[in-house]
Amino acid sequence: MNTSFFALVFRQRYIKRWGLMRNVNDENLSEHSSQTAMIAHALAYIGNRYFNKNYDAGRVTICALYHDAPEVYTGDMPTPVKYFTPVMRENYKSIEDNAVNALLLHLPEDFRRDYKSILEYPEEYKTIIKAADKLCAYIKCIEELKCANSEFEKAKQSTYDSLLSMNCPELNYFMQHFLPAFELTLDEMQS
Repeated sequence: MNTSFFALVFRQRYIKRWGLMRNVNDENLSEHSSQTAMIAHALAYIGNRYFNKNYDAGRVTICALYHDAPEVYTGDMPTPVKYFTPVMRENYKSIEDNAVNALLLHLPEDFRRDYKSILEYPEEYKTIIKAADKLCAYIKCIEELKCANSEFEKAKQSTYDSLLSMNCPELNYFMQHFLPAFELTLDEMQS
């Protein structure tokens, strides 16, 4: 029995993100997944509290934590490449599906259904997990620009435009109430 699922998923720390960009602070997939899970958790709570949603915040969080796990096989495909053409987008989706299935084969049979429901999360969670994922990308842009890395200017604007077009009230609430703090220095956050 092959039980290397967790050892494979832990390899996310070796996968660097933003491969086409010069980074002041490197970001790995493990860091990104953790941050995405935190934001998705907050979005679920916001949806439940202010927008009459009925998210299972714990399930949203765990799905977000594993949302990029298939990239232990595929690596982090840069967004401009992944979505370059409709054919490339469709082919990459097929590659991701195969990576999910390959990962699941590294679990005991009686765990596979449970983890499949995490790796292929419910449709109603896709919007907020995608919103959290994009929001983390936007925060990365903010952080790089704070370090005077102008390489991220265009990425920041295009990511912001994408966030605004998502039509996600939970995301809009987070952006209005919590996002401005990411522009602050540590001293400003604490005052």
